[in-house]
Amino acid sequence: MLEDAEEFGQRVKRARLRLGMTQADLAAALQRTQGWISKMERGHLEIDRVGLINKLASELHVHPNDLIGRPYSVSPVENQWQVAAAAIVRELRRYDLTPVFDGSPRSSRLLWGAAARLHGLRDAAANVAILNALPDLLREARALAEVSTGREREREEAFAVYAVLCKFGHTAAHALGHPELVAMTCERAAWAARFSGDPVLPAVADWMRVWDMWASADWSDCLTLTGKALAGLDRPYERGDALAVRAWGTLHLRAAISAARAGDAARAGEHIAMARTASERIDAETGPPVLDRHSLTFSAGNVTVHAVSVAVEMHDQARALTLSARTPAGTIAALPKSRQSAHHMDLARAWLWHGNRDKALAELEAAERIAPQLVRHHPVARATLRSMVYAERATTRERLRRMSNRFHLDG
Repeated sequence: MLEDAEEFGQRVKRARLRLGMTQADLAAALQRTQGWISKMERGHLEIDRVGLINKLASELHVHPNDLIGRPYSVSPVENQWQVAAAAIVRELRRYDLTPVFDGSPRSSRLLWGAAARLHGLRDAAANVAILNALPDLLREARALAEVSTGREREREEAFAVYAVLCKFGHTAAHALGHPELVAMTCERAAWAARFSGDPVLPAVADWMRVWDMWASADWSDCLTLTGKALAGLDRPYERGDALAVRAWGTLHLRAAISAARAGDAARAGEHIAMARTASERIDAETGPPVLDRHSLTFSAGNVTVHAVSVAVEMHDQARALTLSARTPAGTIAALPKSRQSAHHMDLARAWLWHGNRDKALAELEAAERIAPQLVRHHPVARATLRSMVYAERATTRERLRRMSNRFHLDG
């Protein structure tokens, strides 16, 4: 396990030397000391903050995955998702060519049903299953758009399904560490949204772009793009359009994390407050529930766990733990497994920084029980686990060894 941190440091050193940059230059860019850079490059520091990894990669002009070694080296069976990812990339590359699809595509109503099943897989953080299903579904949605000339509404719905399928691929690619698929699904979602006739989908595509901008630590651009997307939703949000309210709230949560990583606590707090206003509007809704066709799953619980995430990003572990202690267990349990697991990963870091390794390990184990695939491929979870191994206690040695084996951290 110690080799992971050493390899990270070596990748940083190689990238730095490739640019002819001194340790002092890199330290100044990161507002750290040269000694800190030296320790990090020798593998004596564990980098467990996504914002810092992204900033480091940005200064070295590489992708964060180049530093952390994603996709991770796991067993051949666990690597099979890359076959599906390659098939999706090929399909997305030919987006403006005649679709290759045998038979007649199903109606948009039935394709939305298939998308709803992917929504369930996304909530369960079953990212490999999502990728396995996507190539055929993307072909079918694109074929429906092609054969629906003269039936404008059906054609628009086909493009809307295509855009949302791209969003599922985008989420899975982020979780598993496939930057090419991340970029391509984002671009194709924006393309399809323009033809969908859906007034909210362009903002959803911008929400995806903000996530991508995190990789290069472009916090200012993240916030500017979020503002643009929010402006596009002003009218439907004011009208109380349910899907617009959900997208509006979700965009504010994304902006809150962006602001926190930029070190702007006040602005992050403002975005959390705005998201909370949106969640209150949703709670006040009456009538039958609205289909979450954009798969945003926005709720008051999501606002709560993002507030904890903001505190962790600001390195205010005491506030993160206080906010968590005030949150009813049922609020967390009602969230999708993917969000529950991310919340427990946040708490694991908070407890570790607070000096309680036992509680940190318990939170990381809880995250893994809920969404094992997500956690074992998550760079922060792996970094947090390594940090605990460094400070290993006799009472936790065996639990850590078994968990590190499941994560394949020994190479």
